[in-house]
Amino acid sequence: MDVQTLVMRDVDYLLALGVLVVGLVAGYLVGRLNARLLRAAGVPEAVEGTSVERTARRFDTSIAALLARFSSLVIYAVAVVLALAVMDLVDLRALWYRLVGYLPAVVFALAVLVFGVLVGDKAEVVVSERLRGVKVPEIGVIPLVVKYGIVFVAVLVALGQLGVATLPLVLVFAAAALALIVFVAVATKDLLTSAAAGVYVLLNQPYGIGDRVRIGETSGIVQELDVFVTYIEDDGTEHVVPNAHVFEYGVVKER
Repeated sequence: MDVQTLVMRDVDYLLALGVLVVGLVAGYLVGRLNARLLRAAGVPEAVEGTSVERTARRFDTSIAALLARFSSLVIYAVAVVLALAVMDLVDLRALWYRLVGYLPAVVFALAVLVFGVLVGDKAEVVVSERLRGVKVPEIGVIPLVVKYGIVFVAVLVALGQLGVATLPLVLVFAAAALALIVFVAVATKDLLTSAAAGVYVLLNQPYGIGDRVRIGETSGIVQELDVFVTYIEDDGTEHVVPNAHVFEYGVVKER
């Protein structure tokens, strides 16, 4: 091995080391910048309260921080590949063709999957908040159905981007959805009856807030009513009466 070859190899090593250093610095700076951009865009507030964010908090981090670190890791990986290419340890052209063919689809699939999980978690929180005033046990299944429905759609889109045949999964999802609808209809029969009665009450207004009524064995002053239940207070005691009792027992307005 002649001197020129040794010198060229040393130059390659130094150049590869320089690429690594530049990549480390660039990755760190991009991570910091993305963290600020995500905070400015309101991402921490958008995912606040979701199960994914709570899981991240257990490890003393957050979704925004993880996304920022991921961007840094991508740059670190690119720097390593370029350094290996400088030392002729990697065929950069062949690797580039492979990345061009697969990387966009993989990145898009991961983005869709992460977005679907975050949106599903946030939708669960929002729906739970909306239904918090409905004091019916069966109502708790609705936020979960919304969450996993969104996540499943995201999974289908992600797999479709990767070239995976999703028709069998769609058929399985359709069968599961049908079974779930039947199960929910049977399990929430009283809830559906209460909802129908609630719509009747809200449209026809046989009684309203402030009226003294008797529904079945419960009597008192109506404090609040919604689609599913009526809140009646009597001598400091609040009664939650399912609106289905309106159809079952009728309503007596007391004067």
